[in-house]
Amino acid sequence: MTNKKQIAVLAGDYIGPEIMSAGLKVLEAVSKNNQFDYEINAVPFGGAAIDETGDPLPDSTLEACKNSDAVLLAAVGGPKWDHAVKRPEQGLLEIRKDLNLFANIRPTVISSATKEYSPIKITDPVDFVIVRELTSGIYFGQPREKTSTMAIDTMRYTANEIERVAKVAFEMASHRRNHVTLVDKANVLATSKFWREITEGVAKNYPEVEYDTSYVDTASMKIISSPAQFDVILTENLFGDILSDEAAQITGSLGTIPSMSKGKTGPALYEPIHGSAPDIAGKKIADPISMIKSVAMMLENSFGRGDMAIQINQAIDEVYKKGILTPDLGGSSSTEEVTNLIIKSIQESSEDYVTNNVR
Repeated sequence: MTNKKQIAVLAGDYIGPEIMSAGLKVLEAVSKNNQFDYEINAVPFGGAAIDETGDPLPDSTLEACKNSDAVLLAAVGGPKWDHAVKRPEQGLLEIRKDLNLFANIRPTVISSATKEYSPIKITDPVDFVIVRELTSGIYFGQPREKTSTMAIDTMRYTANEIERVAKVAFEMASHRRNHVTLVDKANVLATSKFWREITEGVAKNYPEVEYDTSYVDTASMKIISSPAQFDVILTENLFGDILSDEAAQITGSLGTIPSMSKGKTGPALYEPIHGSAPDIAGKKIADPISMIKSVAMMLENSFGRGDMAIQINQAIDEVYKKGILTPDLGGSSSTEEVTNLIIKSIQESSEDYVTNNVR
């Protein structure tokens, strides 16, 4: 029986395979001299799976994911499959459901090395995460109807759905800076009032964590005006979808942000927050940083290798400092050039460690 960590790899569509290749190269580089043994199981997903099997999430792919220790996903979808019976994005919804991935976690970090690329003025370091409920709310509620004269969507939440994702947020905060902000619209929405009731109950079990609330419109302004005040933002599906993209943009590019989707048990799924970018596919200019950061998130959260994650993130900061960046960040470098520089920085840091610690 192997002791190697099992990683399911879903490269997906358009730029997906390009950035996945970059992420796996960095994983290989950081694993050397770090006693991290793993096996990759590459399986079709999204449009690529439709082409191969007629389904965006084949049974064999789902089974491979369930039997893995973690899942890496690049990006899916694109115009090629606009008229498919089942679109690639349907596979994403299905895999979240089948793996019971109810909490989506998106970090927003602006370090001293990256603050010049932010479109807003940054004075204090920014480091917060958004914990978004992923499997319920208005995206899934029934009834759902549209006619020529009216339309209806239903936002619905149960106490259990709120409680389980709130626990994720408070657990994260207890290992960070002990602060959770619930973002809602409790002055208008019954569901938001319910979120407050349930979350207050969870908060009582974490007395060391400061807990407060913010209306979503106020929070959206504060993310722009004073983002350093946040530690963990907890919110429902729709608000989380919007706020996490806003938060990503203050870093300078959607192409730099990773995410993690997790449940109570089973493998977590790690992916960039951006799409498959058909317009730049094949041009070799896709930003690999989001995928590489997703690898770092995986190492820290699924495998307890925060040391390896730090190595990767420090190497990414070196790329920023040297200005070797892809066009989304105003640079002129290729995907490969950025990836190679990150790998070189990792290798150099490993050599320095060996030199300083081995006598």
